[in-house]
Amino acid sequence: MESIREDIQYQHPFLAVKIFDAERSCQPDKKVTRWHYHKEIELILMLKGRYGFYLNETPVVLQPGELILIGSNELHTDYPCDNGSYLVFQFDIQEHLEHSGLPYYRYFADPSIPLSRLNYIFKENPEASKAVADCIQAINEEFLSKQDGYEIAISIQIKRIILTLLRADWRKVIPSRENSDIIRLRPVLDYIDNHLGDKLQVEEACKLTNMSYHYFVKYFKKTMGISFVDYITLKKIRRAERLLLTKDLSISQIGEEVGMSNMAHFYKMFRKFKECSPNEFRKKMLYDMAGKPEEPISSKPEESQNFQNFSVCQ
Repeated sequence: MESIREDIQYQHPFLAVKIFDAERSCQPDKKVTRWHYHKEIELILMLKGRYGFYLNETPVVLQPGELILIGSNELHTDYPCDNGSYLVFQFDIQEHLEHSGLPYYRYFADPSIPLSRLNYIFKENPEASKAVADCIQAINEEFLSKQDGYEIAISIQIKRIILTLLRADWRKVIPSRENSDIIRLRPVLDYIDNHLGDKLQVEEACKLTNMSYHYFVKYFKKTMGISFVDYITLKKIRRAERLLLTKDLSISQIGEEVGMSNMAHFYKMFRKFKECSPNEFRKKMLYDMAGKPEEPISSKPEESQNFQNFSVCQ
């Protein structure tokens, strides 16, 4: 069966999240949804009824109050085994991990470590399951009410979800990191933040940590889960996003502001991390923030996978 990559349309540009209430019914002619995947982590909370999902070919039927976690780029689909209503919450974890959390990013986003392995937590730990479910409900309520500061409230709830999963993971699906590693890199992280608009040199970072070039490069990637160069680029792109939406500056001026005066390189890196050009990002996000009606996700077939056709009701 052919799979598609979904392009998730975020409901808020700074939060990189989408949450919606889906209602499905079991109909005799209902076909299995196409297999799909996306870079965002997805959590599904069953509200009422009963509904089925396939995650990496494994069938899962959710009852009211139950959860399922789908990791970045994990193949999944759904099948109706009863009428059901559920909340779907999708978010880009990279946008919600600051310095202290970045070491865990590689484990949450690494396709070689399927996050679906964490679903055992929801079966074995009722307290953790309820905590995550409450966070999802709170996020949905914040989006519906849009009270002052709702963005902050949603970001806090996302961090609570991440923290709950980390601390409830007694099987250590997500490996832990030594705090001393982060402490040793703190001068480098501060140096990057304070000189983001400048041309940053790895040699200066080596001096700050008293490490050789080769040792530092390996140490940084092992600790942070991302290379030194990619980390700097990510920080620059994040700052560029905010400038695109909050300042009346040209694209070239924004490139200068974030220390990426070479426009070809700026466009290339922006597309690498955001999968669109700076202009496209600005137009789309400002349009969305102005109240553009939600559109269905447009996806392009990118990869074919051979899966058997499952029965829609089991």
